[in-house]
Amino acid sequence: MKTIPTLYEWAGDMQTFETLFSKFYDKVLMDDLLGPVFEHMSPAHVSHVAHFVAEVFGGEKLYTTQDNGSHARMIGQHIGKMLTEEKRQRWVQLLLKTADEIGLKSDPEFRSAFVGYIEWGSRLAVINSQLTENPMNTDEPMPKWGWGETGGPWAPKGE
Repeated sequence: MKTIPTLYEWAGDMQTFETLFSKFYDKVLMDDLLGPVFEHMSPAHVSHVAHFVAEVFGGEKLYTTQDNGSHARMIGQHIGKMLTEEKRQRWVQLLLKTADEIGLKSDPEFRSAFVGYIEWGSRLAVINSQLTENPMNTDEPMPKWGWGETGGPWAPKGE
């Protein structure tokens, strides 16, 4: 039986994610709507995001080991930022444009999973950006994204 690759393996390698987010954040910083949101980001921001998404997609656990990150820490980065739906949509638009420009795999199955995660994560970022305190426990596991697992807000935690 053939082993199903992770989204990370299908996408390429860590260099793929680093290139994607480096070129993406170059666009973000030049963008009139998003530039002000990210103008004070740390020099490590791009690599942290690349490591986070790569780990979520089944890659090396660089975000949790090398960057000393966690899902709660990532959620915490958005607290109080007061992001809007317009900003979220622009963020998604620029990321997908960058994905096309760097030649990220574009088969329907991968792109569906990729877009699904970007939509899910960016919508969570907007929700959490309206809060003043991080709602996530520090021991919550990192999300894992695959080829089409389903879930929903109706499911009890852990299902």
